Amino acid sequence: MKYYIIAGEASGDLHGSNLIKALKNSDPEASIRCWGGDLMQAEGGTLVKHYRDTAYMGLFEVIAHSHTIARNFQFCFSDIREFAPDVVILIDYWGFNVRVAQFAKSQGIKVFFYISPKVWIWKESRVKKIKKYIDRMFVIFPFEKDFYAKRHQYEVDYVGNPLIDAIEDRKKTLCSRDEFIRRNNLHPEKPIIALLPGSRKQEILRLLPVMTGIIDNFRDYQFVIAGTSAVEDSFYRANMVSDKAPIIINQTYDLLHHAKAAVVASGTATLETALFNVPQVVVYRINAATYTLGKPFFPIKFFSLVNIIMDEEVVKELLQFNLERDITDELSRILHNAAYHERMLRNYAELREKCGGEGASKRVGELMVKYLKSNQ
Repeated sequence: MKYYIIAGEASGDLHGSNLIKALKNSDPEASIRCWGGDLMQAEGGTLVKHYRDTAYMGLFEVIAHSHTIARNFQFCFSDIREFAPDVVILIDYWGFNVRVAQFAKSQGIKVFFYISPKVWIWKESRVKKIKKYIDRMFVIFPFEKDFYAKRHQYEVDYVGNPLIDAIEDRKKTLCSRDEFIRRNNLHPEKPIIALLPGSRKQEILRLLPVMTGIIDNFRDYQFVIAGTSAVEDSFYRANMVSDKAPIIINQTYDLLHHAKAAVVASGTATLETALFNVPQVVVYRINAATYTLGKPFFPIKFFSLVNIIMDEEVVKELLQFNLERDITDELSRILHNAAYHERMLRNYAELREKCGGEGASKRVGELMVKYLKSNQ
């Protein structure tokens, strides 16, 4: 069968790559065309568009790039028509993917959505479009199944969290601390603090100056920036207040494996950091005008995945203002308050249980192929 998969950011590329592997195991004749990144391409997907060329954050960024976004939609629609897939599989990335879902349905093409938009946090009205345009929804948090069934009478498939698979698989090939230090020319004795400023340029632009601005407050530690090959080295360096933190590319899991603590941009990375048992402080910052205009419409209790899943403040969330001061205070607490540090790790253990066990990618691949074959 023919599969057209769209992922719009680094986390989607990771989950998309594991999905491609699972689809090929269940359907050896699978032909896969995709929007995503290097990982999806490495698993054998024919890469049409890289996520670094399509990721825009915030109202004003979307407006500024409206012509490019419009061209991307037209290209996508044309490419889907030409490829004529049996199914379009959309991974998160709601703003773009809901338009694709609407188009695919108009063409009589099956639409699967993997990793639900966070409608249980805000914009619950999106469920109307999900029910209208999505044939099957595959969710990764257990509470989502009840949310859709009880509140909206919509059946979804809970498959477990694919991060568990990705991390457990990656742990098999993680390098030793000595090798990690040698490979990246790091200080052999100083504990490592990981800086994860996000994978999109808008995130890096807003958060990396703040993150690197605290380095001189922790002279007994070395800070290391988790970079991605989707962003050029010069962009990182142009947004660093201090040049004391090396940038290591595509080694985030190795970095987390050896980190004492982390400062993390809100997003999937917060959950990844927790699953590596690294105490963290979470930061979030968007365009000031977007924040001011949008704040009344974000009635959410938490914005980090760790706290959302646990429904309590396991990790400190710092939003928008006074970030350097607040990061310094919270990181000091993590590093020097043993009881606070241990409590966070105990909560992480409970978090892992709530995320389910291994096998999510395999389960979702098998289910997708099963549903498609049953309709042939």
